[in-house]
Amino acid sequence: MKSYTITVNGVAYDVTVEEGAGNGAPAAAPKAAPKAAPAAAPKAAAPAAAGAIEVKASVPGKVFKVEANVGQTVKAGDAIVVLEAMKMEIPVVAPQDGVVAGINVAVGDTVENGDVLASMN
Repeated sequence: MKSYTITVNGVAYDVTVEEGAGNGAPAAAPKAAPKAAPAAAPKAAAPAAAGAIEVKASVPGKVFKVEANVGQTVKAGDAIVVLEAMKMEIPVVAPQDGVVAGINVAVGDTVENGDVLASMN
């Protein structure tokens, strides 16, 4: 498990990237919550394909912008989706270098904390 702290519009978020069991490849995506407020429990999602990395919503909100395209190579920290939450834009970033395998949301969709927004290989 790796932990990072990111700051968005002056609010610090703790981000944890978990590694999946079995094949050793990361299977979970960042979980982030403002340091001052507890995060809601993520809803259950369908399991990812073996070796796939899920990019999950860090907070509940509305999809403001989709920054990446399927097939695009991204680096760790590159924005995949931008959410509008708590009256600010919050980027959901790639947890590691890879290729975007799928985008599961569109601009205007409402998402909950833990919803899978995209997947990477």
